[in-house]
Order: sequence, then C-alpha cells, then structure tokens
Amino acid sequence: MVKVHERFLNYVAIDTQSVEDADCFPSSEKQKNLGLFLVKEMKGIGILDAHMDDFGYVYGTLPGNTDKKVSTIGFIAHMDTSPDMPGNDVKAKIVKNYDGKDIILNEEKNIVMQTEVFEHMLDYIGQDLIVTDGTTLLGADNKAGIAEIMSLAEFLIQNPDIKHGTIKIGFTPDEEVGCGTDHFDVKKFGADFAYTVDGGKLGEIEYENFNAASAKVVINGTNIHPGSAKNKMKNSILIAMEFQNMLPVYETPANTENYEGFNHLNDICGDVEETKLSYIIRDHDINKFQIKKDRFIKIADYLNEKYGNDTVVVNLKDSYFNMKEMILPHMHIIETAQKAMEELNIKPTILPIRGGTDGARLSYMGLPCPNICTGGHNFHGRYEYIPIQSMEKTVEILIKIVELYSK
Repeated sequence: MVKVHERFLNYVAIDTQSVEDADCFPSSEKQKNLGLFLVKEMKGIGILDAHMDDFGYVYGTLPGNTDKKVSTIGFIAHMDTSPDMPGNDVKAKIVKNYDGKDIILNEEKNIVMQTEVFEHMLDYIGQDLIVTDGTTLLGADNKAGIAEIMSLAEFLIQNPDIKHGTIKIGFTPDEEVGCGTDHFDVKKFGADFAYTVDGGKLGEIEYENFNAASAKVVINGTNIHPGSAKNKMKNSILIAMEFQNMLPVYETPANTENYEGFNHLNDICGDVEETKLSYIIRDHDINKFQIKKDRFIKIADYLNEKYGNDTVVVNLKDSYFNMKEMILPHMHIIETAQKAMEELNIKPTILPIRGGTDGARLSYMGLPCPNICTGGHNFHGRYEYIPIQSMEKTVEILIKIVELYSK
C-alpha cells in the first residue's frame, strides 16, 4: 500500500493553481492534469467507475460490502491551489525527526520558518514535517485531503473484512476561487452526507463558516496635465484611498479572530484615470454580514455625491453562506467525527472556519457537508507545512468514521 505522504508528494508536483476572475471552468486547464492522474490511480486501486467529467470534477464509488442498511458517505477534497502564491515547481522536502528549532527553507534566499512566529511547530518535535523551499506554497490545501481520501479508499479495498456502506469520492476544481461547486452534481454524487477533508490541525472539526461576498470597486477619474489640473483633475487613486479609509480600520484580517468578521483589500491597481479595488467581505453573523455589504454601497453613494455620479461603482457578489443552519438538523455527522477521534485518542476541537470550503455551498445544495482536518498549517504561503504523522492519523480518522457508520 502506498504511504499517504508519498501520494501527497506525487500530487504537489502537479501544478493546479486556479485563476481569479477567469471566464472559463475550470479556471485553469492544468487542474485537469491532476484529475486525470487521480482517475488512473483510482482505477488502479480498484475504483472501477472513476472518471472525470467535462468540468474537471473527479468522481468514484466504493460499493458497500455489508447487508446492513447504512448511510452512503461522501468524502470530498479540492484539487486546485491558491492564486495567492506560486504553485508550480514545488520542491517539497521532509524534515525528519524535527528538533524544535527554526527551519531553514532556503539558505540562498535566507528564508527561515521561525518558531517564534509559528509556535505550533513546537507541537511536532520528533515528528517528520513536509515543508517548502520557501519559493512556493506546499499544496497541503488541499492535496493532503486528496491523499488521505485515496489512502482511505485503498485501505478499505485491501481490507474487505472491514464492513462498510457505499462510499462516494469527489475531487473538485476551483475551490480556492470560490467556484468549486458551480457544476458539482449532487444527485449524481449520491451521498446522504459528506465530509470535506480540507481543514487544518489534527483534530479540527468545522461546521460554521463565514458568510462570504466579494466586492469589486471601480473608481473612475479624469486625467489632466498636472500643470493645468486645478478644478479639473479627478485622481482615481486618491479617491480609492479615501474609499478604503472610510472602512472601519479594525475590521481587517490582521485585527480579527474567531467569530469576528472583516473586510479584506486583496488587490488594488490603477492610475489617475481608473483604479480598481478587489475586496472580500466575511462575517459569521448574517446581520453583521449585511451591514458590512451595505457600508460599501453607502460609501460609494457618499463619494458619488461628492465627486459626481458614477465616480465609484461597486459590484457586490455573494460567494457562500454559513453552513451551520444546514448542519444543525444533521448533528450526527459532527458527533460521529468527534467519537472517531476520541476512540483514536485524538482530541476533537470544534472551531469556526475563518475561510471558505466547498462544504458550505454543498450544504445549501442539499448535501450536508462539514469540514474535518488534514493536519496542515500555514496554508496559502511559503511557510506551509504538514506533519506526516498528522496525515497518517487523519487517514485513521476517516477509516474510523466509516466503521462507526457501519455498526
């Protein structure tokens, strides 16, 4: 049987970075390279119906081997990596028997992962950490989840004495750009409920996520030669700065935690004539979420009154909503995951997701789908890492969940 971390290293070698605001699906054709690789691997271990559809979704089934009437469980992970950091030419390396000291990721570029900054590294002294070379992300978000689900599948196929119901597997593109479920076929998938294996530290269980929206702000200016610009020039850059400064200063990611929402200026570009700002808006509370969105419109209205109609154009788009309301009627999904971890002497920790997951949208599409751990840390950046032992334990959790539902 292939070790889970060996699978993971194979997957991170394939570039699957998704693309913001693409006009195609998936947003990058290269995501299908991993999809095809996975279909071949799935068929190789005995998942006979494994296939990738035209949209790049990978589906597969492990038929049940018990006469009992048990639930059909789904396990889902996404194939793409974040646009926030390069995902090509990943040079992952293993730090064996980690000694608790700072890790030099790249000596030439003086890139060091410091325990002073990432204190959780000290939780893994004596374990084996997979890290980057400091120039790319790692891809544990979410190729670790794929590797863990694949290891679950191979284990069950090779151990038919473990009785289980039908298990559905799904790997999705474009989760990182908020489109991971746009064409996901819930009916075809055929699960009663599912887990996205897309969380962080070992033991995490998540069924509350942000309500999420994007805000695209366009500032229209007027460019005049600066020597004759008085009462004529309208500098869109300065108006963009004014827009940003009218948002609450402490409602940013760097000033919030737990259930506190934020407005995040993710990108800005422009000149005197036109400036574009790209925001994401997040809050667990639906009322506070609406207030945040309304504020964007109110600021635009104020600036348009000040500088003229259509100076500021705001386009708001909801991305996903808090899955909690969809999970509460099905709390057995959470309770079973907790019990699985406890039986393996892993402390379950229920946390709100300060981000998004395919599970949020799937839950609103009729497939209750909370999120559980992969074992990784520091996603989306050069300091991303994952302990091999956490990946192995996550596979054990998935196996135990299947066993509990088959009793």
